[in-house]
This record gives sequence, structure tokens and C-alpha cells, in this order.
Amino acid sequence: MEIDDVDEEEVGFSRNYFLAKESGSSSSKKSGRKVSDIQVVDEQELIAAVANIEPKHEKEIAALKDSYKSSYSEWVFLLRCGFGLLFYGFGSKKALIEDFASTALSEYTVVVVNGYLQSINVKQVVVTVAELLLEFLKSRKKSPKANLPNLQQPFSSRSMEDLFSFLDGSWMEGNDCFVCVVIHNIDGPGLRDSDTQRCLAQLAACSNVRIIASIDHVNSPLLWDKKMVHTQFNWYWLHTPTYEPYKIEGMFFPLILAHGNTTQSAKTATIVLQSLTPNAQSVFRVLAEYQMSHPDEEGMLVSSLYATCRERFLVSSQVTLNSHLTEFKDHELVKIKRHPDGEDCLHIPLAKEALEKLLSEIN
Repeated sequence: MEIDDVDEEEVGFSRNYFLAKESGSSSSKKSGRKVSDIQVVDEQELIAAVANIEPKHEKEIAALKDSYKSSYSEWVFLLRCGFGLLFYGFGSKKALIEDFASTALSEYTVVVVNGYLQSINVKQVVVTVAELLLEFLKSRKKSPKANLPNLQQPFSSRSMEDLFSFLDGSWMEGNDCFVCVVIHNIDGPGLRDSDTQRCLAQLAACSNVRIIASIDHVNSPLLWDKKMVHTQFNWYWLHTPTYEPYKIEGMFFPLILAHGNTTQSAKTATIVLQSLTPNAQSVFRVLAEYQMSHPDEEGMLVSSLYATCRERFLVSSQVTLNSHLTEFKDHELVKIKRHPDGEDCLHIPLAKEALEKLLSEIN
């Protein structure tokens, strides 16, 4: 076949392709269906249906988990050498890591952090590690108390630099003086921001700390730069697929195939509000009552909320109101939108029925 014949065939194929697309576009009609038209089930019904799914390959999964136990001694050796253990692979690794910690690390102090939770206080984690290390040092007979620093000030009131300095101190000779910090899902939503990851990297770089973590997100390695991976975390990557479902980790994420549960949302918000001060609860009540009485509006302006709270002697200044609003935002009780006038507008992301139930609970 000659080259001219090949070119003619390609041109003919291209012409027919575009003619077919043109004729198809003129006769076809766009679908009027929307995502909102999908009939999704109630959240409780979906949870019940998922619970009734029979597990598969239980024997094979159990055999796979048992095969990892032969590596426990190797993993402990890696920790003593200064490495951090990073578990990755398909399936929940929570049960595997906890079994390793409870059996092979029984002689060490272990702190467990559930990174799959929505919000985590990282400083409290560091404070807990420092307190446990101090108790460990005091319990060791070979540890002379004279070598310990002056700890008249509690760890909770110390700065992060002081805490890291204490955790990085050479209080004991050898490689056995360290606290193991188990972090389930170090790539979780509550730990995913850069500041938190840098703080965890500083914690991992301390000579008296070892990090044992798991990842599940495909882009998790993008959380760290070269220094964090090789110098601070000093990861030893362990491919440990378990093929177990993410039952516990998935409990804290909304189900995309189900309607939001009004009762559960109100219950969660009630628990959060009960932990706040009475003044904060009263400020939230003002916002909720306004939202229920003005359902067509996007929310309540911050200036309007401040004026109302001042009239009811709930706040004395804008600074006091801002502190309450910060608590609301941190606990995801309130969303902030930009009003067309340029002012911030506050909105509670709950349905009217959930708001009514919430107000009745806190009353």
C-alpha cells in the first residue's frame, strides 16, 4: 500500500468521525437529571445494611495477620536503632499496630493517638509524652535524680521548645530510654495541615521518642519534605496490607450515600455545647433563635449578634464575642460566609428540626 493511500484513509476516517459527532449532537438531548434527584436512604438504614454484609476471606486475613507476628522482633530492633515505623498497604492497620504494641512493646511506654479524629490537640500529645517520659525516668533505679532538669513548672504551661528540649535530652545511656507514640492515620484530617506535620516531625526527631504510624491516603507522602522523611521521622516503610475494613476509622466520616441524621447531628452538637461556658451557650442560643426566625436569610451578621449580646449582657466587648466564635468554629458549630455587603455572616449548619432539638437539650 502506498503512502498516499494511507493518508487518504486517515482523512476519510477523520471526516466520518466528525460527521458522526455532528449528527449525534444535533439529534441527542441533554439529560435533565441532577445529583439532587438521586433517592438516597436514611443514614441509619445504610449503617444497618452495611452491618449485615457478611465478611469474606476471614481465614486468609487472619493467616495474613499472624504472618506479621514473626516480624515483631525485627520491628522492635528498628525502633531501638532510631527508626520510625510507617505502616502502609490496603486495609485497616489499627488492630495490627495495637497488637504489636501490646505484645512486643510491653516493656516500653506507649502513647496512642487516633489521627482519624476530626480534631486533635497536638500540644496535649507532646505534654502527655513528656509526662510519661518523666515518670519512666523516675521509675528507673539507674537514673540519678540529679541529672534530671528542674521541673517545678508543669509541662502544660511550658512552650513547645521547652518540651522538645526535654524530650531530646540525654537522660539515660543506651537506646532503651524512649516513649513510643502510636499514631493511627498520621495522614488523617486532624493532622493533615503543614504546621501539625512539622510539629510531629520535631517530636519524632527527639532522641527519647519513637513514632509508629500508619497511612492510607494515596497522597500521604506529599505531606513531608526530604528533611522530614529522612532526618526527623527517619521512616522505615513497612508494607503490611491487612485487607480489613475501616470500621472504626470510617465512623467519623459522613456517609455520602445517605441523608444526614438530624438526631445524631443534634446530639453531637449538644455534647460540644455542654462542654462550653454558660455565656457561650447563651451566645449560641441567640444565633440559633435568629436563624430559626429568619429562615430565608443566609445567616446573622456579626455586628447584629454583637449588638444583641451586648443588650442581654452576654458579652462585654468584641474580643469576648470573638473568643466564643473561635470556639464555635473550632468545633464546627458555626460556618462563616461573606455577606454581599462585605461583612461576615454566621450560619449554623443544622436543619431547623435539629436546631429545635438542640435548644431544647441545652435549656
